[in-house]
Amino acid sequence: MTTIVTGNLGYVGPGVVQRLRSSGGRTIIGLDNGYFEENLLAPAALPDSPPDEQIIADVRDVSPSVLAGADSIVHLAGISNDPIGNEFAAITDEINRGATFRLAEMARRAGVRSFVFASSCSVYGCAEDGARSEASETGPLTPYAKSKVAAEEALRELAGRDFIVTCLRFATACGISPRLRLDLVLNDFVATAVRTGEIRILSDGTPWRPLIDVRDMARAIEWAVNRPAKVGGDFLVVNTGSDEWNYQMRDLAAMVAAVMPGTSISINKEARPDKRSYKVSFELFRRLAPEHQPAVSLRQSIEALRAGLEASGAAASSFAPSRFVRLHTLTELREQGRLLPDLRWTELVPASPTRFDNRFASPPA
Repeated sequence: MTTIVTGNLGYVGPGVVQRLRSSGGRTIIGLDNGYFEENLLAPAALPDSPPDEQIIADVRDVSPSVLAGADSIVHLAGISNDPIGNEFAAITDEINRGATFRLAEMARRAGVRSFVFASSCSVYGCAEDGARSEASETGPLTPYAKSKVAAEEALRELAGRDFIVTCLRFATACGISPRLRLDLVLNDFVATAVRTGEIRILSDGTPWRPLIDVRDMARAIEWAVNRPAKVGGDFLVVNTGSDEWNYQMRDLAAMVAAVMPGTSISINKEARPDKRSYKVSFELFRRLAPEHQPAVSLRQSIEALRAGLEASGAAASSFAPSRFVRLHTLTELREQGRLLPDLRWTELVPASPTRFDNRFASPPA
């Protein structure tokens, strides 16, 4: 069996690679354009999980030949959050919707059996009148969320008996990863608590967010890769997370402070309301995937984050948290002249993607 994991050099990818490899008998091929390849937290304290083979390529430009022999694709690659989506709205649509559809179309032609798409619960937008289910109307408020809805709709057209599509509408990601992100709410709270002993909530603290640890995201992806059509159908959209992990911002901050005594909390009570507020029902996921339910507690996520950050010297003045903020990295790469306006690399790229095999060799020079 061969699984291609796009975006494997991002925040979620290492855990997915590790999880799929642990099941045995599977070759893992990573496909990533390398934006965040150097954004490792602390290799000595938290080792990365490299795939068996690595392809460095922009997902918009992948050749059909890359997919030969694959039986499943886990599609994580994409513009990853609202700040980047707001800055690059057209490119967000081009990558998150257009490239996703193109990749899936090529995959179906190549005989790939399973296509797993990392979608988002942010598609529900402002929804404060009850927990949203898959049958609820979507209300995306940002280019990022809109691109996820559009990608789901495009993928629906391709699904069929021989091409099973699973769209996992993930809760907001959190938790420790070798390729950490600090532009996620819980991760940001823990990181600032480690560095300064204080958590500052920029909103009034009332918006709701569902959360899921990256380890539980990998667990759900493993289920989706192996999902037979009889469990959910040829095309499935499913909220992925836990009902117990619907939190208001102020409650998340309070939990971090409880795990990290001495942490103070400030809330901007004069802030304009954050319309991105939604509670989500995960009943369908619980029913379809009883053996792959979230197993990491909020306390465990916080403790693992604290341990990883402390091992990486996050409390030191030399620690640069901005390195783990995705928009900052892209902005820096553009200022260095390494990215074009469409976020493609400026360096010359060979006609076929650069490919190396971690089992036997180092990347080519």
